[in-house]
Amino acid sequence: MSDWQTRSGFELERTFTPESVASRGIEDLAEWVGVPGEPPFTRGIDREGYRRQPWIIGQYAGFGTADDANARLRMLLERGQTGLSIALDLPTQMGFDSDHELARGEVGKIGVAIDSLADMEMLLDGIPLERVRQIRTTANAIGPIWLAMIVVLGEQRGFDPGAVRILIQNDVLKEYIARSTFIYPPEPALRLAVDTIEHCARHLPSWTPLAMSGYHIRETGSTAVQELAFTFANGIAYADAAVARGLSIDDFAPRLFTFLSAGHDLLEEVAKFRAARRVWSRLVEERYSPADPDSGALRIFAFSAGSNLTAQQPMNNMARVTLAALSAVLGSAQTLHTASFDEAFGTPTVEAARAALGTQQVLMEETNLIGTADPLGGSWAIESLTSDIEEAVGQQLREIEEQGGALACIENGWFRARLDDSAYEDQLAVQSGERKVVGVNVHRDDSDALSPAVFATDPKTESQQIARLEAVRGRRDQGDVEAALGRLREDAATGANVVPATIEAVRAYATVGEIADVLREVFGSYGRA
Repeated sequence: MSDWQTRSGFELERTFTPESVASRGIEDLAEWVGVPGEPPFTRGIDREGYRRQPWIIGQYAGFGTADDANARLRMLLERGQTGLSIALDLPTQMGFDSDHELARGEVGKIGVAIDSLADMEMLLDGIPLERVRQIRTTANAIGPIWLAMIVVLGEQRGFDPGAVRILIQNDVLKEYIARSTFIYPPEPALRLAVDTIEHCARHLPSWTPLAMSGYHIRETGSTAVQELAFTFANGIAYADAAVARGLSIDDFAPRLFTFLSAGHDLLEEVAKFRAARRVWSRLVEERYSPADPDSGALRIFAFSAGSNLTAQQPMNNMARVTLAALSAVLGSAQTLHTASFDEAFGTPTVEAARAALGTQQVLMEETNLIGTADPLGGSWAIESLTSDIEEAVGQQLREIEEQGGALACIENGWFRARLDDSAYEDQLAVQSGERKVVGVNVHRDDSDALSPAVFATDPKTESQQIARLEAVRGRRDQGDVEAALGRLREDAATGANVVPATIEAVRAYATVGEIADVLREVFGSYGRA
């Protein structure tokens, strides 16, 4: 990597000029760029940009027990957060109850422990869901279970679940590529994700049933091009499977999001968000021929890159996060999370979470960025990089198609091999000093304290959560639980959509682990290297 390349290796010209875009085959720049709100949505999906509605401030939060997390969510909402993004602990994400032997030591650590509907009742107690602009979660392998919990909670509270703006991440394929919180083999996991998409399309049309997730792919070490290409390859797999079920692309695509990393290589990141919309718009048009133009209008949830944060000189992370947030805003994202400066150490402290929230509020209220749509549109540098990234992503998608598509690339290890290579090359660049990181390989000060005040969960969290779980099992009607799980087992085995049976099981207070275990019986588990 030279000093004059972007993080992903695109050359930065000494001076970008009209010849820069012409050399990329762009004859009429104004026509190529287009206008906001029109395909291929280079300049954003809304003609008014942020004037009509600013981006959703969606800080990601959750730890400990449901009442611990409820307090943090309330604090963020009171301070101006406009969306909820709920972090689940690893046992919950992987379908284990808190008293499972594999959950030991992990309960409530990197998110909130949710074992049953009783925890959801506590987690969202006193929060007016119908007035929050968006509610998201890390449910991927357990997408149908999360859907069921929100539906039943809505029933209890007496409001139409369809009136709540729910975004279910539900992108299990990226788990096999980048994150490993999968449960079942890839093919049945894809089926369960599409069960969720189908149920939402038919019964909860206002919900977002999928957020194609590139963030974790980027955090694993990918380039910007791999982030988009691998993400959209997964998106094709979901869309193809949903269409094969009899859905039209217009039944679900207008509500899809993609979840992307926002880094502080500012020009490349802005161009990446713009290229993402161009690629997806054309992919949907060419592959699925939608009747609704909104089917190709990609909504973006940007999350500032945690892998860019350092333990050395941690206060510098505030600058990194601000630049990452700026790239997302200049790239016209719809939802934004800003990381806290102390996340290189663990769950954010209250003070750090407040500062991260304030970063978004300053950008929204003090910079005038919401005054005009796509302010960098037409820049020779930005449009050149946007074109470069779009072309490279298209080439990568063709290579994935040649391999047989996303499922084949998961099963034959093609995705992982390329991510491993990219991550290794990036780490070598840091170690050699070729990629400069302040406080790590340049401008070091070995006298700097490595650690700020670090958040720690209550050591009693695990025992308290297990006691609550036992209490739920003791007071529920076990006959209702067994009947619901029996229906779930039958539907999973016969190929029926499992969501209705999952809703029934959640309503009976079956636990996340019990529901996941029934599906493990039918589909098996997927091994880990």
